[in-house]
Amino acid sequence: MSSARVGATRPKSQIKVSRTGMSNFGSPRAPKRAMSRNEVVVGDSVEAMLGLPEASVDLVFADPPYNLQLASRLTRPDQSVVDAVDDDWDKFADFAAYDAFTRDWLAAARRAMKPSATIFVIGSYHNIFRVGAIMQDLGFWILNDIVWRKNNPMPNFRGRRFTNAHETLIWAARDASARNYTFHYEALKAGNEDCQMRSDWLLPICSGGERLKDSAGRKTHPTQKPEALLARIILAASNPGDLVLDPFFGSGTTGAVARLLGRDYLGIEREQTYAEAARARIAAITPLPAVAVAPAPSKRNEPRIAFASVVEAGLVAPGVTLTDAKGHHKAVVRADGALAIGPIVGSIHKTGALVQGLPACNGWTFWHFESGAGLAPIDELRAVARARLRDAAE
Repeated sequence: MSSARVGATRPKSQIKVSRTGMSNFGSPRAPKRAMSRNEVVVGDSVEAMLGLPEASVDLVFADPPYNLQLASRLTRPDQSVVDAVDDDWDKFADFAAYDAFTRDWLAAARRAMKPSATIFVIGSYHNIFRVGAIMQDLGFWILNDIVWRKNNPMPNFRGRRFTNAHETLIWAARDASARNYTFHYEALKAGNEDCQMRSDWLLPICSGGERLKDSAGRKTHPTQKPEALLARIILAASNPGDLVLDPFFGSGTTGAVARLLGRDYLGIEREQTYAEAARARIAAITPLPAVAVAPAPSKRNEPRIAFASVVEAGLVAPGVTLTDAKGHHKAVVRADGALAIGPIVGSIHKTGALVQGLPACNGWTFWHFESGAGLAPIDELRAVARARLRDAAE
């Protein structure tokens, strides 16, 4: 959604265009057809998604119509016209019609999602709150709301509102029981100067050479999303070879980025002109080498190692004294893998929390041993134990 989607609300009685081509409003649906990966399907998004096998999609990105309700054309102070979104595909008879449309496509997307799949839906203040409520009603489990802050938003020309400088994404699992959904926490943190990736993303809108234009120099699609936004989403919540579904494909940003990053895509777009532009755009993409997109190792997926196993493997001997990084606290390693601090016996985590007066502690990073080159966290010994397990399994 470009920052041109800014408008005033008008009474429902003045909204005169309903969504042509959508089954909710009386238009016939196209017959079901088989769909394959890496394809752009021209047709109704709900019908196309209902034609997919159940539980077949790994990630959904949806940029649905925002229902902007533009009452009249927007002008700048110099009376030049703002290139706002006034296409028929963004117009609905009333809020009830928009809600019915939203409920239908979300239900169809949820049906196509694997139990471990997640969905990102982007919107503005015009629609995102309605979308979020419907998602919860359908059983989706919201994981985050993400604010896309635009570092180059369109000004508010009339001076009657705050400058609309962001859009909101809702990230949700298929249901509340989902536990094994994909989230590359460590990779995102490593790429963010070893800081946790926050839920406010400062990214530019789509402009310059990235913006698709027709032969006359006009924008091919009014709400083309920046590739950086889709790259962050796809890298965060999918793996190479996964199937990424976009039911409102538009100019094909999702497909272009998915192909670049070694994912498969399936795009659904009702406008033939947009679909053709998307196909040409994706065909020009050269995928990155596998080493550039391979998932980073995740501690969550590594085998669980108990400190007792480290002791049993001879990586640290019973009777050795462990300290914190500054040498303020000391504990003795017991033969059973527990630590002793005077008469107190407990796990590496419990004793680490106790000496600090904290409710919890990661003992693997708190306690240190003398490595010969100085103090090192016992987590290094756990890494050695894991490496031995991998070698033994090969």
